[in-house]
Amino acid sequence: MAYTYDDQNIFAKILRGEIPNDTVYESDHALAFRDISPAAPSHVLVIPKGPYVSMDHFTQEASDAELIGFMRAIGEVCRLEGVSEKGFRAIANTGEHGVQEVPHLHIHIIGGRPLGRMLSPAT
Repeated sequence: MAYTYDDQNIFAKILRGEIPNDTVYESDHALAFRDISPAAPSHVLVIPKGPYVSMDHFTQEASDAELIGFMRAIGEVCRLEGVSEKGFRAIANTGEHGVQEVPHLHIHIIGGRPLGRMLSPAT
């Protein structure tokens, strides 16, 4: 599949410093910031700094350094937010069926309360 990255999406603008954010963590390969509409007491978005549309795009085309740096950033956010002990949810929505709202890979780290079931069984 060919991936087309839109460099005018809101996360690209955040990465360029055009839109402010509430930064939780930043490294060479990732930026993590608080969601503007949190679904739980802790709701942080972790995005790679590279132009990747989705998790499948990222895992197929990112360098080893980007892959490792991004995954380590997720772990660091969980530590900083204190969600590892009781649990959290890590979600990457992709495409139309996954209800992806911003065409830039982002992982939602959500925790700080019981989250309930994620999906109901298919009928």
